[in-house]
Amino acid sequence: MNDRSRILAAVGATVLLFVAVQIGALALVEPFDQSGRQAVENPQDPTNSIFYVGIMLVATALMLAAFRYDLEGLIRLLLVGVSVMISWYVFAELVPALVEPIAPASVADGLAVLASLAVGAALLWYPEWYVIDGAGIVMGAGAAALFGISFGLLPALLLLSVLAVYDAISVYGTEHMLDLAEGVMDLKIPVVLVVPTTLSYSYLAAGSAEDALEDESAADGGQPVAEHEDAGDDGTAADGSDGEAAEDDDGTATTDDEAVEDDVLERDAFFIGLGDAVIPTVLVASAASFLEAGAIAVPGLALNLAALGASLGTIAGLLVLMYMVIEGRAHAGLPLLNGGAIGGYLLGALASGVSIATAVGF
Repeated sequence: MNDRSRILAAVGATVLLFVAVQIGALALVEPFDQSGRQAVENPQDPTNSIFYVGIMLVATALMLAAFRYDLEGLIRLLLVGVSVMISWYVFAELVPALVEPIAPASVADGLAVLASLAVGAALLWYPEWYVIDGAGIVMGAGAAALFGISFGLLPALLLLSVLAVYDAISVYGTEHMLDLAEGVMDLKIPVVLVVPTTLSYSYLAAGSAEDALEDESAADGGQPVAEHEDAGDDGTAADGSDGEAAEDDDGTATTDDEAVEDDVLERDAFFIGLGDAVIPTVLVASAASFLEAGAIAVPGLALNLAALGASLGTIAGLLVLMYMVIEGRAHAGLPLLNGGAIGGYLLGALASGVSIATAVGF
């Protein structure tokens, strides 16, 4: 398999990971709602979005401080604990549905606890890439469903819009998201999704985050950091070459753009933040939970045209994002992903016969 085929396969795998998170969230919307797992009393209150954005900013600051003062072990234990908790929420709904017909409720509850503890144990003692991705799908689906039933349409749209702007600022402006990515990658926990491009790739055997980030950034979809740091506002190289030809060691003339693309094609893995999958899926889950129009009958899933539109819009944004990765262009993930989700949601709502005012929660 040549380099380009490997990259295309990795793009396909990334799409499948996002779809898995979305399907999982849609499967959990009704069970979570029936179990009363809403995180707020009034899901229609738009100030909920501002409150949770504030919590995320504080959490980001605390994590950056922890990395600065060598408290990575504490952060890792905390995030593994969060993984166990969210996994338990998920398994507490799914396991009884599978085993209660043949086993009492106490057995189902015990199996759900054991399954969630197994997720934590695997993350602590064998965080290989497929363990990270498996736990990430469970966590992502659970978190998206929890937020989806807790944020009405207007709060969800507000949340996605604010976080898209924040992501752009943190990547292109302050660049603190790159520092956060460097810290969390060394922890080997499911805050990133790992997509290998080679069968022999091992996340356990991979180098440090500092080495990995010389080629790509987990926080903003795997862009080449050199491109991000060295590019001017107009996209030209910092040395003023503007893509002019240069000679390789063998004397072959290549442009800077070609060199960046070749570097991308030779990577062993792509990294994309789990939040990039979760945040737009919040709107997918919210649309399925709060918009009563255009229902689509799919066994086990809460789905309507607006939720389907948000899902497809997210995937469209993801494909553009991955194209930019392959081209070696600097970018932030959430503006494209959230923008695609919002656009797809509005189109799906209109196709359901819902007015724009109703679709945005007015």
